[in-house]
Amino acid sequence: MIKILFVCHGNICRSPMAEFVMKDLVEKAGLSNDFHIESAATSTEELGNSVHRGTRKILTAKGISCEGKTARQINRDDYGAFDYLIGMDDENIRWMRYMLEGDPDGKIHKLLEFAGSSRSIADPWYTGDFDATYRDVMEGCSALLRKVAGQ
Repeated sequence: MIKILFVCHGNICRSPMAEFVMKDLVEKAGLSNDFHIESAATSTEELGNSVHRGTRKILTAKGISCEGKTARQINRDDYGAFDYLIGMDDENIRWMRYMLEGDPDGKIHKLLEFAGSSRSIADPWYTGDFDATYRDVMEGCSALLRKVAGQ
């Protein structure tokens, strides 16, 4: 089983968008039984809060449910529990390495790295552009799926 944890600052916009987009891609590829996918935050600011309305709105428009998801914070046990820990931007990566006490196994990556880009996923909390975030998340998740599933 391939275990993926998507991480952003608050776990209400970008990382849950990536979690549920990836779950949808995996399901459509008939690979749901081969994956375990979650998301988490580096901060404690949004713990227990539901997915941001902008993320919910765009996912719903795409026929993807994120019902029941609430923000949680990444913890040290996540490093051993997941094969891939995917951050949305450089700040997320820095905090993940700090909180997880390094990355000895090379599990920490930035999402768009899988699509051959060093760009960050823009935070719609600040930009308000959930469509652009969705396009980038879809690009990154599609490339990640191709890599890990050999498609």
